[in-house]
Amino acid sequence: MSKPDMINKPPHYNQFGIECIRAIEASMSKLEFEGYLKGNIIKYLWRFRYKGKALQDTKKAKYYLDRLLDTLEEQEDAELLYLKATSGHTRQAQVYRKEK
Repeated sequence: MSKPDMINKPPHYNQFGIECIRAIEASMSKLEFEGYLKGNIIKYLWRFRYKGKALQDTKKAKYYLDRLLDTLEEQEDAELLYLKATSGHTRQAQVYRKEK
């Protein structure tokens, strides 16, 4: 039997096939979730030398940092798609106004 991944998928954070972090994310706005991730990064880096599990806590901080980076990249991608989708409409509206 393989050892549980205590960094990325701790079994005690999974109930009925739902990961706790997914439920937390669903309950918050994007900005609130970013704050949650930032708080966890700070928490794990703040105490990594004091619990006796420095490597594990540093990896947990990295996990939350990676989640924050993923969240920001997804938002940036969505914004770029929105700008691409709307940029043609804006140009068409400007051309239409100039022709009148």
